[in-house]
Amino acid sequence: MKLEEFSAKFQELRDKQYVRSLRKGPAGIGYTFETMMGIDENNFALSDIPQAEIKTHRHNSQSMITLFTFNNKAWQIPPLEAIKKYGSEDSNGRLGIYFTMKLKPNSQGLFLHLTETDISVRHISGEIVAVWQIDSLVKRFREKIPALIFVSAFTEQRGDIEYFHFYRAQLLEQITHANLLNQFKEENVFVDLRLHDKGTRARNHGTAFRVYEHKLPLIFGKRRDL
Repeated sequence: MKLEEFSAKFQELRDKQYVRSLRKGPAGIGYTFETMMGIDENNFALSDIPQAEIKTHRHNSQSMITLFTFNNKAWQIPPLEAIKKYGSEDSNGRLGIYFTMKLKPNSQGLFLHLTETDISVRHISGEIVAVWQIDSLVKRFREKIPALIFVSAFTEQRGDIEYFHFYRAQLLEQITHANLLNQFKEENVFVDLRLHDKGTRARNHGTAFRVYEHKLPLIFGKRRDL
C-alpha cells in the first residue's frame, strides 16, 4: 500500500463516523482499524515508508506505553549494590527497585536528573546510579520506531459494545534530540527501573522508557495529517 492510498482509505473511514468495534477489550481499536482499512493483522507495510508502524489511540486515554528498553553501559554502580542500597521489599519480601523515575525524589531518595546531553538516576546523597546519553536514546528510538502512523479515535460505549470514530491519522517522523529531552523535562516520558535481588546477582528486566500515549507525537520533529 502506498501512503497516498492509505490516506484515501483513511478519509473514507473517517467519513463513516462511528463504527462498531469488531473485537472486545483493549485490542479492539487496533483490530477494528486494521480490518476496516483492509490491513492484515500484524502485517502492515507502506511502499513509501516501509518501516512505518501503526499505533491506534483512544482520544480520552491517559495510558502509558513502552517505547523501548535500554540498559547498555548505563549503570554507574553494580545493580545488586543499588538494590541493596535503595531497594524496597515487595509483598513477597523480595528486595527490588521497581520505580517510575521522575524529577522529584521518590520515597527512596532517587530522582531523574537532566542535562542537555544525558539523563541520569541519582540519589539525594549525590550518588549517580545510572546514566543514559540522550543521543543514544534517540538512536535506539529511531531503530525501534523510525516512523509512525498515529491514529486517534473518539469512542462511545453503547451497551456492552464500543464504537470508534477514527477522526485523525498523523504521519510522525524524525525523532530529535531536542524534542525527546523536552518531553523528559515536561514529564511526559519516564524511566522505569525494573530489577530485583536474585541472591548473588541482580535480575534486571530491562530499564523501560515510557511515554503517555497521547503525548507520543510531541517526540517527533516532523508531523503531518494524512
